[in-house]
Amino acid sequence: MATMGTVHPYGHLLRSVSAARTGLTFVPRRTLTYTLPHRAAEDGPSNPNDKPDAQSQPSALSSIKNFFFGGKTAAPKPTARRTSAPAKREGSLSADSIFAEDEATPKLIPSGRTPAGRRPAAAGVEVEEEASYGLEKRNRESMQRVLDPNPKARLRWERKMVVREVRHRGRISHKQMIMRTERESLSKSHWFKTSLKKLGPLARQIAGKNIDEAIVQMRLSKKKAAKDVLKHLEDAKNVAIVRSGMGLGTVDGQPAPKPVTITLKDGERKTITDPTAIYIAQAWVNRGPYGVDYDHRARGQINLLRPPYTGLSVVLKEERTRIREWQDREAAELRKRKAQLWTQLPDRKITAQNQYNLW
Repeated sequence: MATMGTVHPYGHLLRSVSAARTGLTFVPRRTLTYTLPHRAAEDGPSNPNDKPDAQSQPSALSSIKNFFFGGKTAAPKPTARRTSAPAKREGSLSADSIFAEDEATPKLIPSGRTPAGRRPAAAGVEVEEEASYGLEKRNRESMQRVLDPNPKARLRWERKMVVREVRHRGRISHKQMIMRTERESLSKSHWFKTSLKKLGPLARQIAGKNIDEAIVQMRLSKKKAAKDVLKHLEDAKNVAIVRSGMGLGTVDGQPAPKPVTITLKDGERKTITDPTAIYIAQAWVNRGPYGVDYDHRARGQINLLRPPYTGLSVVLKEERTRIREWQDREAAELRKRKAQLWTQLPDRKITAQNQYNLW
């Protein structure tokens, strides 16, 4: 069966086509038993325009001498030809690139093919200027279907916004003010191969802590799921810094803010020195899909396992949000105390009373 690989099934058909069309060389697929001399003998000359050398053609006298006395045969020996890969084509830079001087290969420009380096033109020689193609001006009419797919709905929305501004006299709600002045970032992790029972304690451990402190705790934790939580917290911190601009500190030239001591919801007192520091406001666990695993047991029995997958979601906010929440709680307590100026005295036990009349 191994020798059948040496015979190409359509070799005779391809050779006939290659003989009819000049410039087409048939190279059969090389197998394990196909050797280099056979390949060279069947391929023939590497170039179809190559002609046999005049010195290699035997004369009549040499043919008779070789016939009677023995000698070299007139048939030329097969020469091995190594196939070379096509020349590597590398990409070129644009015509106005700043790296054109360092480019070794020529580059393509709109006016033609010129060397990479820009040399000063000689006197009296006209140099063709490079063509510059400007961007096509955008036509709003052709883009209207994408920019404004539903004009009636847009008009209704604009009218609703105008009515809202007039009704509130230009004032925005407390929720809108918070969304404009404070930053937050929600980050959801991929599915961890663990259960809710194992990942829940880690989520409760990092909730409410500074992001750097939570990263240190996960780095020193002995739990297996802490490694996945650590990578997720590092990624969430980077996303919050890059996308939301959180944790950047004070602007250069401005004085550092004074430390503020606040009281958290659980009664703990905390001193905040940097209002832009990132902390984990919320952390919860999401139940994911169940995987499939196999438990190979004795006597050829296989038990089907369903390992759970769980995800972690964190909401990152800045410390100025904690300061604002503490101020809101203090203001609410103050309003409550002012609203109850009269306080009812507690009920006292009645003394010196008798159940019967004295007369």
